[in-house]
Amino acid sequence: MAQTDYYKSLGVEKTASAEEIKKAFRKLAVKYHPDRNQGDTAAEEKFKEINEAYAVLSDPEKRKQYDTFGSNDFHRQYSQEDIFKGFDFSGTFRDMGMEGNGEDIFSRIFGSAFRRSNNGAGFRKKPQRGTDLSLDIDVGFREAALGGEKLVAFRRNGTREELKVRIPAGVDNGSKVRIAGKGGEGSNGAANGDLFLVLRVANDPLFTREGGDLFVERTINFSEACLGTSLEIPTLEETKRIKVPAGIQPGTKIRLKGFGIKTPGSNAKGDLYVKITVRIPENINSSQKKLVEELARSGL
Repeated sequence: MAQTDYYKSLGVEKTASAEEIKKAFRKLAVKYHPDRNQGDTAAEEKFKEINEAYAVLSDPEKRKQYDTFGSNDFHRQYSQEDIFKGFDFSGTFRDMGMEGNGEDIFSRIFGSAFRRSNNGAGFRKKPQRGTDLSLDIDVGFREAALGGEKLVAFRRNGTREELKVRIPAGVDNGSKVRIAGKGGEGSNGAANGDLFLVLRVANDPLFTREGGDLFVERTINFSEACLGTSLEIPTLEETKRIKVPAGIQPGTKIRLKGFGIKTPGSNAKGDLYVKITVRIPENINSSQKKLVEELARSGL
């Protein structure tokens, strides 16, 4: 059933007395009783709504809990079975002078929840899982790429705790690491919530990242671009020497397959791309100028 405002369901104010609540319920119960609205599903739903409202608001303890928690939190803690537990519907309808077996009506409409609620006494809280906690933590670029352990301090249930956690290789900015059972305490035997670490990954002075791929930039001289050269390129774990082919164009990317970042939960790795830029000197001396002029005359 949809979670409605019980006071609005019965058409009374929150300050209504027990007698006013009973009077409003009786009027609506007569109007929407299934025996008087056979085959009318809308009337049956309204009948459910007002009876659930009355089961709560006519009971001082249940009403107190409803007023304290509000509709949403009340329904998170108390089941429909709890709401109807110990409520004498047959007696209520006999007092109203209505015929028929109230328990039969409610057993048919509300089903097993109503039947179970009348097999015992008391008003118990449902087990409620603990709330999840979230904590932002700073992680270094290489720590996120390669993985590692980190000591995390946080507060749980009013107490400061420290926990050594494993940062999986390949996590990125905004990734979440779940620590099971380290959230808020569950109630009435329910499980604890979880702790979620939200990662803020620092930038790196050498590399930029797109998913699992890494990018690094290297600048070569004009002569090296024409004649070719070799370069020492840093990777996350070692240095690699690559060949730059003669005639390479500015902006060309040279790919180092498998030297990127590991995909979390997989052995697959991205690639490392070396972007080549060509240095154009702002100032040249007279001898260099003559050489460039000779190159220009030769068509280069």
